[in-house]
Amino acid sequence: MAMQRSNEGRPGPAQGTGTSERPGRRAVLGAAVLGAGGVVTAAPGAACAADRPAAADRGGFGSLPVPTVIGHRGTAGYRPEHTLGSYRLALELGAHIIEQDVVPTKDGHLVCRHENDISVTTDVADHPEFAGRRTTKTVDGKAITGWFTEDFTLAELKTLRAQERIPQNRPHNTLYNGRWEVPAYEEVLQWADREGKKRGRPVWLYVETKHPSYFRTLGYDLEELLVPSLRRHDRDHADAPQILQSFEPSSIHKLSRLVDTPGIVLLDAAGTRPWDFVEAGDPRTVDDLVKPEGLAWIASFARGIGPTLNLIIPRDAAGRLTTPTTLVRDAHAAGLILHPYTMRNENTFLPADFRKGTDPNAYGDAFGAFRSYFATGIDGVFTDNADTALLAREDFVNG
Repeated sequence: MAMQRSNEGRPGPAQGTGTSERPGRRAVLGAAVLGAGGVVTAAPGAACAADRPAAADRGGFGSLPVPTVIGHRGTAGYRPEHTLGSYRLALELGAHIIEQDVVPTKDGHLVCRHENDISVTTDVADHPEFAGRRTTKTVDGKAITGWFTEDFTLAELKTLRAQERIPQNRPHNTLYNGRWEVPAYEEVLQWADREGKKRGRPVWLYVETKHPSYFRTLGYDLEELLVPSLRRHDRDHADAPQILQSFEPSSIHKLSRLVDTPGIVLLDAAGTRPWDFVEAGDPRTVDDLVKPEGLAWIASFARGIGPTLNLIIPRDAAGRLTTPTTLVRDAHAAGLILHPYTMRNENTFLPADFRKGTDPNAYGDAFGAFRSYFATGIDGVFTDNADTALLAREDFVNG
């Protein structure tokens, strides 16, 4: 049975923070914007250190190395994504933060999947007892046929096993198909608590609310489902080893009113519109949000942005890098940090400048690509290969 929808009204995407904010929230955000011209001390060799916002040195962010290496879906280059195996390996390799995406189950639990469609990331197709649940749904305007988490209880999802999402690109990861369950987000938080105690330092997590507007129409309020877990594990305050993210600005806006955990607005490709903007009739696109006025609006309720790498350095028609945009400079001027996505080692995902040979799935010059992106002054990067990113970071920081 679907969870009841929250009675709290959802702010429209174009609204600023309201009077229902938690005490001190507006003061913190105001200080973030006013401090945009300050200098943050970064490691030697870090480009554009003087342009980094003073806000990035406050709270929990101050303890993060810059540039920060974020384990994308764990370490998806080596293990099936969003499994405890992927998260563990990311931690063992040294990722500074480990990412989760969350979607709801039929009985109102949050589980870690990149999408609610689990057709390719689990072995659900091999379970005849669930054959009748294959259906077609429209998610964010796109018709998708498959199996969806919201049609399964947590107990039913636990009978499935995770598998590699892109076996054509990463056949080596299929070795681990069937090894791990679909993790509940609560399990990941408990794992992070245990690992933090064992290692004597907190394990940073970076969680994304997936398709919150879509799920709201089904009666699930992702923000209200997420917040109790954050509070239970002491991850609801500004200094917590936790970051929140969403492609829907209204989700981060709402979370900013519920908890003080830093939030990041993810930005898709140029010309696209966040789905909550589409539903609300807001005509703005990503092109508007990366302008100074759009960034200032984001800074009124978020601590940073997570743009595509192409918004940092566009590619030409041949897939080669061109001239960097002013986004890094403009975002820092607004008091925002930048955590772009996603660096991967394989040729098929790299800019054409850094591909090697003709095999699209062979590794290219990922180190060269990292160097180009780090040189723009970004504050961190999502990567499927945390070990490569850490070595590239070491080269960059040490000159």
